[in-house]
Order: sequence, then structure tokens, then C-alpha cells
Amino acid sequence: MNWQNWEISQKKPEETKDPRGPEYRLTVPVPPALSLAQVRSLSLLPGDMAEVADSLGCPSVSYTYSEPIAYYEYTQDCCRAVRERDLKNILASCGSIEERPLRDLAQYVDAAHIDLKGFDDDVYRKLNSGRLNPILNTLKTLRSMGVWLEVINLIVPTYTDNIEVVKRMCNWLVENLGPDVPLHFSKFHPQHKLTHLPPTPVDTLVRAREVARSAGLHFVYIGNVLGVPEAETTFCPNCKRAIIEREIYAIKSMKIDDGKCSYCNATVPGVWKA
Repeated sequence: MNWQNWEISQKKPEETKDPRGPEYRLTVPVPPALSLAQVRSLSLLPGDMAEVADSLGCPSVSYTYSEPIAYYEYTQDCCRAVRERDLKNILASCGSIEERPLRDLAQYVDAAHIDLKGFDDDVYRKLNSGRLNPILNTLKTLRSMGVWLEVINLIVPTYTDNIEVVKRMCNWLVENLGPDVPLHFSKFHPQHKLTHLPPTPVDTLVRAREVARSAGLHFVYIGNVLGVPEAETTFCPNCKRAIIEREIYAIKSMKIDDGKCSYCNATVPGVWKA
């Protein structure tokens, strides 16, 4: 599980919203194609959800918060409805799923963010009550199906902060997924059942980034932390110049033209058009 979002995965619906309280309604401006009254009456069945996304001008729909595999059938039906409208689907998942249903779902998925919560099976079972190999198979399957894939690794002190294990993980990613798969190291903040642990030291995150780059990964980032130089900067694999500079969710500068580096004209792997 994701300790950073434990409230929405561990609480019952009635514990997060008092049904006797005021209604929560969509308040953003709605285009003329879909009135606010219509939005309020929607059931959020797959077709309705896709209509809302299309009417609001959303280029994509992301399935996350909480685990979309837990409501697999709804996720798959939504993905179909979204694809029918020529919009994109993004899956944010722990990746714990058998290969056959994954392939059935992934044919409608354009991009995936998979949490690789360590690279030691014993730690995986202790920390997540899961197994490592199914996650690795998910990564390879998505990659083989042409889904744009990014990997997130939450570094938890005393569990997943062993640099030698991080090195093995990075080597596996390069060998099995290739050097162009982005890897995001995230800082752990004490939550839920792990409040006795300290936050991840910044030095550990920086060291992990160095290890990943040394292993040959081209796109390595550090998340959940401020003040780390170039934590979210994308560098051109060819000329090594900064081509995307970010600040949290904002893009400060972008030096990519039609999928190519503005400096050296080398192709930059990624999805650059909706």
C-alpha cells in the first residue's frame, strides 16, 4: 500500500464524508456542451465519466487513489469508454496483477506509473504483504505492449534504503526495460503504521539517484522533497543539457521541439503530444 495516502485506502466511506452533511459538487466552470445541472445528475458510470472528461477538455484520465486494480472491472470499462472518445488512459498502480487480466486491461492503457516498492522479496512481503516477481512481470508486460512506463520507488528507511539493493534494482531496470524508462525516487514521510520511522534523508535520495545514473538510466528524478538541485529536471541523453525544468507540478522551461532536443536535435523518448 501507499503509506502517503493511507486515509483513503483504510477508512470506510462513511468515515471520510458525513452523508448527512452538504453535498460535494463539481464547481469548476463547465463548457456549454455540458451544463452544471447535467454534471450533477451524472452517475459516473463509465460512459458518463468519459463524457465529463471530454466535455471539460481533459486530454487524459488517470486511475489512481486508491488502487485501480482493486476495482478492475470498473477501471477496464472506463478505459474502453475513454478510448472510444480518443482520449488517453493513465494507470497508477502497485502492479500486483496476473498477466492475463493485465494484458486485457493494458490494450486500452496509454501510460502507466508503477510503484516498485523495493527489490527484495522478503522486504516486499513484510512491508507490502505482496511479492516482488509479479510486479517485475507487470513492468515487462507493459513495456512489451508499448505502454509508456514510469517507475516510482519510495525509499523507506530500514526497509528499502539499502544502496546495494537499489543498485540491483537499477541494473534490472536497465537490462529488462531499457535505459529510457524514467525512475522516480520518492521521499518517505512517517504515516499510518510507520510513524516510528524517520523521513528519508535527502542524502540517501541523492545517492540513489547517483547509483541509478551510473547504472545507465537516462531519466532519474527525486520526488516528495524541496530544495534538491535538479531533482525534477530532464536532461537530454545525447548532449546532457537540461531540456525540461520543473517545480513541483509546474514546467518552468521546456527545450523540446516535436519530440527532439532543441539543442542537438536528438530524439527524446517520451509522449510529447496528447
